[in-house]
Amino acid sequence: QVQLVESGGGLVQAGGSLRLSCAASGRTFSTYAMGWFRQAPGQEREFVASISWNGGSTYYANSVKGRFTISRDNARNTVYLQMNSLKFEDTAVYYCAAGSASAPSSWQSDYWGQGTQVTVSS
Repeated sequence: QVQLVESGGGLVQAGGSLRLSCAASGRTFSTYAMGWFRQAPGQEREFVASISWNGGSTYYANSVKGRFTISRDNARNTVYLQMNSLKFEDTAVYYCAAGSASAPSSWQSDYWGQGTQVTVSS
């Protein structure tokens, strides 16, 4: 069992930065691939970024590539999402998830966090 708790969301102006954190409980964190997803009002949840269990592989949605960076610290049971050059369209609830495979085409979520709101003002 893994419990995930996101933090770091908030209100930021377009062009600004935020860093999201996702703290995991349980001793098996390092065995999971981790991902960030987001859901804007009236839209389906979408993939943002993922990272393999050891941090060796990372994947990004085209819409955030070059602006967002996913990383993890297995010693702290935490995964991060550094978001730079934020745009109005990045506004959404951001969720972290634990899965068995990091590649987006293979991703299956085993656990979800409760989400953190990111609002970008234009």
